[in-house]
Amino acid sequence: MESQPARPLSAGRPAEPLAGEITVPGDKSISHRALMFGALAVGQTRISGLLQGEDVLRTAAAMRALGAEIRQEGADWIVAGRGIGALTAPDDVLDMGNSGTAARLLAGILATHDFYSVMTGDASLRSRPMRRVIEPLKMSGAVFTARAGDRLPLTVQGARDALPISYRLPVASAQVKSAVLLAGLNARGITEVEEPEPTRDHSENMLRHFGADLTVGQQGKGRVIRLTGQPELRGADVTVPGDPSSAAFPLVAGLLVPGSRLTIKNVGLNPLRTGLFDSLREMGADLTVRNARIQGGESIGDVMVEHTQLTAVDVPPERAPSMIDEYLILAIACATARGTSRLRGLAELRVKESDRLAATAAMLRAGGVRVEIEGDDLIVHGSSNIPGGGVVQTHMDHRLAMSALVFGQITAAEMRIDDATFIDTSFPGFVTLMRGLGARITAA
Repeated sequence: MESQPARPLSAGRPAEPLAGEITVPGDKSISHRALMFGALAVGQTRISGLLQGEDVLRTAAAMRALGAEIRQEGADWIVAGRGIGALTAPDDVLDMGNSGTAARLLAGILATHDFYSVMTGDASLRSRPMRRVIEPLKMSGAVFTARAGDRLPLTVQGARDALPISYRLPVASAQVKSAVLLAGLNARGITEVEEPEPTRDHSENMLRHFGADLTVGQQGKGRVIRLTGQPELRGADVTVPGDPSSAAFPLVAGLLVPGSRLTIKNVGLNPLRTGLFDSLREMGADLTVRNARIQGGESIGDVMVEHTQLTAVDVPPERAPSMIDEYLILAIACATARGTSRLRGLAELRVKESDRLAATAAMLRAGGVRVEIEGDDLIVHGSSNIPGGGVVQTHMDHRLAMSALVFGQITAAEMRIDDATFIDTSFPGFVTLMRGLGARITAA
């Protein structure tokens, strides 16, 4: 893996309000899954709107290495699948780059294919623990060998006669749930996953779309998903909506920069992904959805925002699964709000691309915002005058870098980030898009 030179950037207050109508790149979660399920289906899958960020391209390369035929045809991507259980052993190590989603979901596929494989990633991904997926996937009969701390590189000897898994998630996690369901596709019998709180259900939606026999039932506050193993998935067209996690950055910038007004078209509005919108509305945000519709089993619509003076919010811990990737940018909104905000139950942030809980606090402090961490809660004291002037260490984390660049649009002095290189893993063209809206982002 070749390292790229660092790309430091500065962000400062724009001369004019932000304005425009934009689209954001395709949903990363759906893009990963479309490639994987397409590879496991019989026949052809055509994917429109696929996110062409580095993370998703790593998934495409991995599925090719496992025997699927994947090509780009104009703006669309075509996958000629192998069918359940028909993937082949890769000739080389599978390099997942910076993508924890790709690595964890792929572990589920590899666990129930009877061949040997090795996964690795960049320095950031190699520092992230894989225990949460290794433990349930072992139940299938797969054998895993990991580096100290259950970290990549990870070797997988897939099960010869895979067993179905019955697993209750100790912590709500769409990635772990999806890994178990992917393993269950090539196991005889019923694979069952119980989640204590509902998490994003793109895997369930897509499994149905490709023809799997899957049921979802309520159990207390959570859900139980049951999948019948060894179905014959059929190739199916997939249209990927705009990623709500990517839309969050221009959306919050539009709320915070005085006089701004933005429209973000064709955004995914899956109700298990819209916790940020709920939190911003509780803060008084002028945020409306128009042209809401269902497309390929997913809710989408156009999101309009106007600058709003926000008030502090207390975000309950049970909202975390529906906005786990958006807490960084929500914290920026809280920094400008009237009063003190408390974001509760953020333990999951400690095991993302960076320790996002600590990194978010450090970013806010670099701009002069008062912030504390109490247990797994983040407490942000809002202010109408944020001095800025600091440097944010991005820790190879794309969302941290984008959040800091939005932060700089509202601080008195410019904010700098040490490296913007990793933004392209999830949001290719982010800086260009933001500049097109009027944001001030320059080379540092």
